[in-house]
Amino acid sequence: MTELTVPGAPASYDVTELAQLPRLGGLFAKGLAGSASKRPKGAVQLPRLAYQVADVGTAGEAGHLAAYQRLLGEPSSEVLPAGFLHVLAFPLATAVMVRGDFPLPLLGMVHLRNTARVLRPVRLGDALTVRAWAQDARPHRRGVQVDLVAEVLVGGELAYQSVSTYLAKGVTAPGSSEDAAEAPREEWTAPLPTARWKLGAGTGRAYGAISGDQNPIHTSGLGAKAFGFPRAIAHGMYTAARALAEVGPARRGETYEWTVEFFKPVLLPSTVDVSIRYANEVSTGSTDGAGPTGGRGFVYEGWRSGRNTRHFRGTVTPL
Repeated sequence: MTELTVPGAPASYDVTELAQLPRLGGLFAKGLAGSASKRPKGAVQLPRLAYQVADVGTAGEAGHLAAYQRLLGEPSSEVLPAGFLHVLAFPLATAVMVRGDFPLPLLGMVHLRNTARVLRPVRLGDALTVRAWAQDARPHRRGVQVDLVAEVLVGGELAYQSVSTYLAKGVTAPGSSEDAAEAPREEWTAPLPTARWKLGAGTGRAYGAISGDQNPIHTSGLGAKAFGFPRAIAHGMYTAARALAEVGPARRGETYEWTVEFFKPVLLPSTVDVSIRYANEVSTGSTDGAGPTGGRGFVYEGWRSGRNTRHFRGTVTPL
């Protein structure tokens, strides 16, 4: 799983202040238009720059937060869950990816995994500083992977940090096959479900309306087919955030780490079975419950109901 970094952008990075958080719609249009020309040859050089927006107000986010809570199943609260903080910070990370000097194409970028930590509660009314940058481009057997780091500060104190790992498929970069190799995934058998989600055809449009991520693979059957999917697919972060809500604030606490790794996409409509278990009941190196890990927190998994098709796996660990 992706490791979190030392707070703050690398020392070699410049910081560019933006007046406000950008809107995703314009960023996606820019990113798609620029993707055709982004086919790096040789070393992948990321922009040594972090974007930062100060004084991001949250007092006006009450309606947005309530809509998020209703859709994802989070209880009503003035505390912003990690999934909502991801939604707030995602446009700034996207702005980094659509820069002209960001070498990887936004078109076809695949979200592999995510690791986030809430280090102090963020509440409605807090004034935030949000920053984001890209780092650690490296070989992958199917292309190049890169980390997008996002941070949220309250009163100068780091409150939230996330590392989202994306894959640019088909892009080549220098590196040995050993560097690009992945550990083989363990054989997996679905555990007993603790929940079942009935996801309608409009799930992607509903989450897109709240998150701002209107990528057509999530919102349109025709758009999804253009990218090789038979139907629209659910946002990965929708499934991860819904699992986080299933764990719930009473069990995860005010500060926690939240991870997710994505496997097969969730086609819409679909029925997804979900298992949430104590980490110390899940076996080391597998998820079939064959032996305890001694770990803290919770492990969650989702798979296609009635099939052994795994969609996602993650953890929620109180800090």
